Amino acid sequence: MKPDSNRTNPLGQQVEYTFTYNPELLFPVPRTVGRETLGLGGNRPLPFFGEDIWNCWELSWLNDRGKPISAVMELRIPCTSQCIIESKSLKLYLNSFNMSRFKDQQEVAQIIGADLSSTAGTEVQVRIFDCNDRKTLMTTVPRGRCIDDLEAGDYVYRVDPALLRCSDKKAENETLCSNILRTNCPVTGQPDWATVEITYSGNKIDESSLLAYLVSFRTHTGYHENCVETIYVHLMEHLLLDSLTISGRFTRRGGVDINPCRSSAQTPFANHRLVRQ
Repeated sequence: MKPDSNRTNPLGQQVEYTFTYNPELLFPVPRTVGRETLGLGGNRPLPFFGEDIWNCWELSWLNDRGKPISAVMELRIPCTSQCIIESKSLKLYLNSFNMSRFKDQQEVAQIIGADLSSTAGTEVQVRIFDCNDRKTLMTTVPRGRCIDDLEAGDYVYRVDPALLRCSDKKAENETLCSNILRTNCPVTGQPDWATVEITYSGNKIDESSLLAYLVSFRTHTGYHENCVETIYVHLMEHLLLDSLTISGRFTRRGGVDINPCRSSAQTPFANHRLVRQ
């Protein structure tokens, strides 16, 4: 779906909730909006592979007899899509299923898949789970060694990749994590919180400098996807890493959590729910 300049982003707007199916509620945001500042886009290939994993915890519709059905849904949107889907518009769209009747779960998944694929400009994978599926409800701890107990020399609150340092030593498939990432919605200014997981090989990252760098996002405004891509680009460019995989596990808002994943290699991404999600 090409963005319509005559439509208004519902984020930050007072809107009337609709409880009957309406795909027109979906609002696309071009990925170029965030990538231009990173020097990405145009005809050049992206310097990473990846996808955005969305978990939707408040999906509900009526079956053909009018009985409410509740479920959990996972979405996977390739990072090569033309657009991201504005999250508030997705929540409004999912609410529009609440009082609409559908034959079965498969029909719901097919309709959502077609609508989201049209909006994003590429195929979106949709999986719907029963609320009693224990695997979708279990939480785990972040992967890797947490750097949050370290101290940095100084803390700044404007993104500064010059804070990043590495040593002469080498690391092989080392995994680090941090729970302190705070960014801000580019429309409403509301804070977003995330756990960052980083697996890399190459020059060994100075972990205190990485902590200081992540702290520097504290007043940064950007969509989740762009924030993770910014971290990826800065780590690769300033530390000259051999390989890098990064995921941002953002906390839930409005029944949805968004988890962008980017990697220098084509690799499958696990959807492991963390305790804050």
